Amino acid sequence: MSRRRVVALFALVAVLLSGCGRAPGRGTDDDAAVRPLALAWQSLNLPTPPGSPGRLLVRDVVACAGRWYVVGAVADAAGDTRPVAWSSPDGLLWTALRMLPQSHYGRQHVLYSVACRDDRIALLGAKSGGAHGNPRTSTWRQLPDGSLTETAAPFELFGGPRAVNVARITAGPAGWLIAGSRRDGAAVWASADAVRFELREGVAELAGDGRGRTSAHDAVAGPSAGWFVAGSLLPAGGGSLLPVAWTSGDAVTWRRWMLPATSGKGQAQRVARVGSTVLVVGSRGDGFGAWRWDGTDWREAGAFGAAAGPGVPWVDGLAVVGAQVVAVAGDGGGYGMWHSPDAGGSWRPVGMPAAVPDGGDSAVAVAGAGDRLVLVTDDGASSRVWSVRVQDVGR
Repeated sequence: MSRRRVVALFALVAVLLSGCGRAPGRGTDDDAAVRPLALAWQSLNLPTPPGSPGRLLVRDVVACAGRWYVVGAVADAAGDTRPVAWSSPDGLLWTALRMLPQSHYGRQHVLYSVACRDDRIALLGAKSGGAHGNPRTSTWRQLPDGSLTETAAPFELFGGPRAVNVARITAGPAGWLIAGSRRDGAAVWASADAVRFELREGVAELAGDGRGRTSAHDAVAGPSAGWFVAGSLLPAGGGSLLPVAWTSGDAVTWRRWMLPATSGKGQAQRVARVGSTVLVVGSRGDGFGAWRWDGTDWREAGAFGAAAGPGVPWVDGLAVVGAQVVAVAGDGGGYGMWHSPDAGGSWRPVGMPAAVPDGGDSAVAVAGAGDRLVLVTDDGASSRVWSVRVQDVGR
């Protein structure tokens, strides 16, 4: 189930938002602030992976211990898919990795979320199937020789009658964490080694309760220890979704934080660590906004963008290099990119290297490391990889 279908299910209503395409939320009368940054994007080539030919589906990108990884799938003319991934030492030249699926559905997976710990990556892959067409999800991990192997999971670990979605994987000093949702609301899966994950659902404060139904969309390791999870709350009795974050020192017990939203509605959709603080971004009001963790509480930060179409506004990518932050979001009409030089305090639009519609089979993701940003795009017809030097972003 796509993220937008999940959100629509929680909301129980169609989300119809409209507005202008001006960004950011601060300084919109300043021509210099709203004029998109024009970057010298470089188009990169991904080598054709072994196997039958087909269309590349790129879904996520990460930088890991001096290497870059792009993950996704290949779809043949009949629509059948197989998982693929590429690695690069510099974000420019790429090599396809050896894939070792272990299950029937694993051989058809689309890899859609990748995270890094030390010098190894772990991934989430899924393929819809079975009598009800539900996603058949499992994790993948990297072996010492660089290849990727599926860790086949019991069906009800990620699926079954209580399943809703398995959103994103992240990593930190304590291991690995997956954020997602079950019938009780927000849930997590934790692992010390990316081999065996333990589902934690129905947990007090994390799961839904009398205050409403929760959902978790993303997670990150804290600056010193523990975990941060970003998500949303559908209040009991209905109404607008509200942005929520959770903190935990051990991934077992959780504290819920209702994020301030002067607009009265929003969702916390992506979260990242920026130096010693944590930044959450997501929909807020009729556009997008950010929240910052100050060590004891959450504060509203800068706003950017505006909903331009009938879809669900969603932040799909968040990259951090030093104090610089780049967000990529779909506003219902198409994808846009924004840059913040001050950890989410102010935002300026960035010119995308190519137009990407928001919907259907389209996708975007972005990652940053060293002096480089790498962007992956899928416009529903073809997939591309782009690169730009980070020092050029703030000009």
